[in-house]
Amino acid sequence: MDMLKITECLIADLDHLRFSSPVEYVYNPLIYAGEPHRRYLSNYGGEEKEALFVGMNPGPWGMAQTGVPFGEIALVRDWLGIGGTVNKPPREHPKKMVDGFQCRRSEVSGRRLWGLFRERFATPENFFHRFFVVNYCPLLFLDAEGRNITPDKLRKAESIPLVAACDKALLRTIEHMRPTRVIGVGNFAETQLVNALKGLDIRIGKILHPSPASPAANNGWKETVLKQLQEQGVDFRGL
Repeated sequence: MDMLKITECLIADLDHLRFSSPVEYVYNPLIYAGEPHRRYLSNYGGEEKEALFVGMNPGPWGMAQTGVPFGEIALVRDWLGIGGTVNKPPREHPKKMVDGFQCRRSEVSGRRLWGLFRERFATPENFFHRFFVVNYCPLLFLDAEGRNITPDKLRKAESIPLVAACDKALLRTIEHMRPTRVIGVGNFAETQLVNALKGLDIRIGKILHPSPASPAANNGWKETVLKQLQEQGVDFRGL
């Protein structure tokens, strides 16, 4: 099963899920930003990979705008060379509007992550020959005030079917790309990887999440991550 089909199945598995308070808004960029997302998969997700970087879920100024995980607009457009039509989610919070590639906000997490990849590998082709980036959960959750609700804060009864759908997509992605290693971007992603991949012969690691909400990420994030990758035996010298 290729990445486009995996995404179609994930969309179908998520379609019937419903979420209650404090969740008031649910954005699924796999649908309304499907065109750039499919380009990302078609351009870079077709071959086997050495390792997968797995994030948590979309940021409001990253994947929610571009359909690309950690997809800071300038890097998606100018480095990855991806564009396309971005529509609107069914319901939008006025503080977190989706303007696609016209959005004037920049996601710090994506700028840090993709910026590091560009610095080390120079071209997308060099990076994607060995690596790929996915989000564990493709949904963005917002409360009534427009604040992000991370997947770990969902009600348990609503989390169980979401995790089942995301685990299935993750396992299919691994079957397709056959990585020897998966790397969680942050604690949540690492935990989900450990739970989902029990019994598989695959190495699981973690890097510091690049979110500016993390004090550690605001103090030498790049240096910390390069050290973490080195300690895990990942050759990240790039060129």
